[in-house]
Amino acid sequence: MNSPLKQHLIDPEICIRCYTCEMTCPIGAIQHDDNNVVVDPEICNHCMDCIPVCPTGSIDEWRVVNTPYSLDEQYAWEELPEQQELATTSPEEDEVDASVARLLAEAHAGAGGKSKPPASAAKPVINLYNLGKPVTLTVQGNYRLTRDPDHDVRHIILETNGLPFPVLEGQSVGIIPPGADGDGNAHLPRLYSVSSPRDGERPGYHNISLTVKREGQGIASNYLCDLEKGADVQVTGPFGATFLMPNDPDARILMICTGTGSAPMRAFTMQRQRAGGGEMAAMTMFFGARTPESLPYFGPLKKVPEGVLQQHLVFSRLPDQPKEYVQDRMLSRAEAVADILRDPGAYIYVCGLKEMESGVEKALTTIAESTGQPWSALRDTMRDEGRFHVETY
Repeated sequence: MNSPLKQHLIDPEICIRCYTCEMTCPIGAIQHDDNNVVVDPEICNHCMDCIPVCPTGSIDEWRVVNTPYSLDEQYAWEELPEQQELATTSPEEDEVDASVARLLAEAHAGAGGKSKPPASAAKPVINLYNLGKPVTLTVQGNYRLTRDPDHDVRHIILETNGLPFPVLEGQSVGIIPPGADGDGNAHLPRLYSVSSPRDGERPGYHNISLTVKREGQGIASNYLCDLEKGADVQVTGPFGATFLMPNDPDARILMICTGTGSAPMRAFTMQRQRAGGGEMAAMTMFFGARTPESLPYFGPLKKVPEGVLQQHLVFSRLPDQPKEYVQDRMLSRAEAVADILRDPGAYIYVCGLKEMESGVEKALTTIAESTGQPWSALRDTMRDEGRFHVETY
């Protein structure tokens, strides 16, 4: 009998096919086809370099096996197989049992940070269009959202041309820039969160919108920001099976975001409004930017009723004002945040630049502990219940 071993796998239901893990792996153990991203068990040495760069946690999956799953098996998966009970028929059965138990414990510890979707969330469609079979969408509009010359953020609306493209709030799509990279290879998709609700930017039209910030050397962002009405765009997706909003009108939702991290929060807010926001629990948002001129959707946000969305717009570069970040405003509104944390039906969503995570984590730690709740334990409980979600880049 083969000795049990811990195999590194990728969850195809959660993976968004951004290929960051593949580009990060120092030994070429990760590869993809038109369907899935997979790990070659013959090459992988468990160096863990790919774990911290994955934006979804889909890379942090392990199974203890006697015989590794082949690449062909992994390419065909639509979901991960469950951990199988391993037979132990050798004379050293007790020793094998102990080895299996140790490997299972290690595998479980490695997957501790993955989120789960809200129990009431709608079932998402994922990977309907992939790299080998992208869909062509058409630009309906390209509108500048900011007045800061150093922060060109665009609201881009894409028409589906009657093709099925079902998306839920919190999901993402992949944009394939035209042309090739320096090595002559076609560009891989770049990921963008959808900023429109499930029935479309315009109700019932099922068109989708994206919130895109122009980056100096960004291949996809410059391509998108320069698109004119009527242009065709190659798109993959939808992606994302966990960062979804609950279909529960009584669910309180705390949203913490910066910059283009506002995209899914806009989708959440619009969906709540269309579903009858006045009869639902209020949402709370802490939204950070440098100035009002660089904050996307600053004007439209002012029109959202307080009964739907309680807003805290936070600015770090106001003239003659001390710098303030979202975590600072959270601490100054600690009682309101604590009230949400005490609610067993509340949800937390964090989206934006990676640098915001530590400050938000510290603020939540301070606020939770002021109520007598250790944040690490509360966070893990919320994550296990599909109520805590982080998506940073």
